[in-house]
Amino acid sequence: MSAVPVDRRRVAAVIIRDGLLLMVRERGRGPSGRHDGPEYWTLPGGGLEPGEDPRDAVRREVAEETGLRALAVRYAHEAPYPSGWTSCYRVEVAPGEPRLGVDPDLECDCPRMVGLIWVPLTRAFAGTAESDEVMVPTLLMPSPV
Repeated sequence: MSAVPVDRRRVAAVIIRDGLLLMVRERGRGPSGRHDGPEYWTLPGGGLEPGEDPRDAVRREVAEETGLRALAVRYAHEAPYPSGWTSCYRVEVAPGEPRLGVDPDLECDCPRMVGLIWVPLTRAFAGTAESDEVMVPTLLMPSPV
């Protein structure tokens, strides 16, 4: 993995429902330059547009990628991504089922986003009654066992 670009600002949404985290299944670029490479799972999110407020960017990305409407957005943490440092936000969404969106900025006709998945979460401090924190993966990639 190469160094994380420092000049690109990104945002990502941590959407939790019933102990499950919503992630977007995407395809990386393959040797042809098309999105036919390895699949991975990531939080809904993307780059900030010039002058865009990060909370507005999170709302936009959630709507574009999952079809859900963000109700409340609050800062959670920073995380390194291959495409740049990412500000992650805890997002409460309106009731409804997510639906896979499209990437309006994609320059090719091959889909980058190919599915949605709810990933079970683990409590950060198992057995500690006073903690309601969970361990949130920001990027999942298949690995041979």
